[in-house]
Amino acid sequence: MDDREEIRDIKDLTRQAAERFQCSYKVFSKGSDPKLVEEAYFEALKRGQADGFYPAVVCLDDYALEWLLEINEDADKDRILSEWEDRGEEILKERYEEYTEYLEEDELSNFIGDEKEGDVLREFCGYCSFTDGSLEADTLLLEIPVRHPWEIIAYVPMGGWNECPAPGEMIPVCKYWYEKYGAVPAVFTHDVMEFYAPNGLNGNDPIEAAKEHYAFCSDRIDQGTRTYKVSELAAGLTKSTVWYFWWD
Repeated sequence: MDDREEIRDIKDLTRQAAERFQCSYKVFSKGSDPKLVEEAYFEALKRGQADGFYPAVVCLDDYALEWLLEINEDADKDRILSEWEDRGEEILKERYEEYTEYLEEDELSNFIGDEKEGDVLREFCGYCSFTDGSLEADTLLLEIPVRHPWEIIAYVPMGGWNECPAPGEMIPVCKYWYEKYGAVPAVFTHDVMEFYAPNGLNGNDPIEAAKEHYAFCSDRIDQGTRTYKVSELAAGLTKSTVWYFWWD
């Protein structure tokens, strides 16, 4: 197979994956400037308020492409949307307690810490290549016809493996975070999820928000901070408008 045939096959798979969502979409080719995707997302987010949709960005790396071609065909959106329970705050509290239940009081205090600095995120990066910063793979901007942003998960039902919450847990958490912070699920790869939080923490306590992020994705602190402390994540969240989660 020559390079042209390989590119044609990749584009065909991208089209197949996109069409399974049964909604309007735009394709950004691998190697493109990620800023074009982000600009298109914000334009679509604004337009969707009037046109009745929420945008979502899906990076079609090899794993995600395989997952979508298998899952999206059989996914029952109505079932997913009807079976979840509106208990997002409780789910996060239960997960946090599960992750910290064996810590002694002094260990828990040390885990919280008193860090004053943390990484501030204001741009999406889940679809960016680590080598040159371009798009890691063909990337879709979907206009998903849902009334509420948490319903995006029924169309992109990632999760349910390792420590990544299942769709039935993600939906109530996304609803809870939208109502509390104004955050919306925005970017998906096979193992990354990013939220757009234009209001930041919306006046809420940074430590409590960081605990919720840890409950949702423990790797956000265990592998995503320098000090492995809640306070480091909290310090970054105070000025961040993008929330990043990666499950190993």
